[in-house]
Amino acid sequence: MKNDWEKPVRFRILSRHTARRSGRSGTEHEKNTSQGSPGIVINRLSTNGRPVAALALLALIWGYNWVVMKKSLQFMGPFDFNATRMLLGGLILLALMAGRGMSLRPKQVPLTILLGLLQTAAGTGLIIWALISGGAGKTSVLVYTMPFWILLFARPILGETIRGTDWLPVMLAFTGLVLLLEPWSLKATLMSEILAVLAGVFWALSAIVIKWMQRKPDFDLVSATAWQFIYGSVPLVIAAALVPSPPVQWTPYLVTAIAYNAILVCALAFLLWTYIMNKLPAGVAGMGTMAVPVIGMTASILELGERMDVSETAGIFLILTALSILTWLKGRDGLAVIRE
Repeated sequence: MKNDWEKPVRFRILSRHTARRSGRSGTEHEKNTSQGSPGIVINRLSTNGRPVAALALLALIWGYNWVVMKKSLQFMGPFDFNATRMLLGGLILLALMAGRGMSLRPKQVPLTILLGLLQTAAGTGLIIWALISGGAGKTSVLVYTMPFWILLFARPILGETIRGTDWLPVMLAFTGLVLLLEPWSLKATLMSEILAVLAGVFWALSAIVIKWMQRKPDFDLVSATAWQFIYGSVPLVIAAALVPSPPVQWTPYLVTAIAYNAILVCALAFLLWTYIMNKLPAGVAGMGTMAVPVIGMTASILELGERMDVSETAGIFLILTALSILTWLKGRDGLAVIRE
């Protein structure tokens, strides 16, 4: 029997429009989308709290890592640190797959390479670059504008339309983005904030690539994650070798930070995510990941002493509000996970 994190993850997006177009009755459609209804969710969460605990642990791991990454740059060059953590994370995932008897043969190689270039190479590279001069809290919020970029890209790339209700969170997020960036002030951190937004853009593009990959019956999220780490690490290693950086200070904190990123952030967290997506409705899982930038921002204030002005605070509030509305809208429309 396969473990929960070994099972391929499938998503079915069913809306009322889809139900009508496919000829399904309202009753049948409600049955198919009932996984996202409040009653079913409450019943599922009350009978099995382990997926919820896994979601909370995932949010803590990813959320606190914004502080870990920021502090690690004191002891290691950004490109060296990023290449090390991503390559080790991929190797650990492959080792875990081998230990569980899973096939190590990469699937959908061209798309997996593209995913690695977009998500691992460009996405994480821009995040680390942004953290050189940018605050951990603000960077986390800016990167998590990713869902709104998916909405905007989905129409020209996937042929999906933006519904009227989706424009509300998009406009709120855009307003918050302007307030957070403050382009009129020409502040010193503007470049790092633009890099963080670009990281969110590349993350959105990688999510669209995953949608393409999910259309194939052989899609496996764990295998795709491991190999995209490996493929994406190649340009990161090349950049680390070519870009001059100060000597590495092998302090206990740096060693712990690399282990935290390779073992927890890259390996364990993605296994947790696979388990969560096999157990919880996607709307609930999405709501849980919203805690990541909140935890990152809170930890940066408490541990790093980062402070924000009124405009930045208002911008963050609008972006988080927009994320909440968007997640609620998607959950309401019956975004459901199908276990196979």
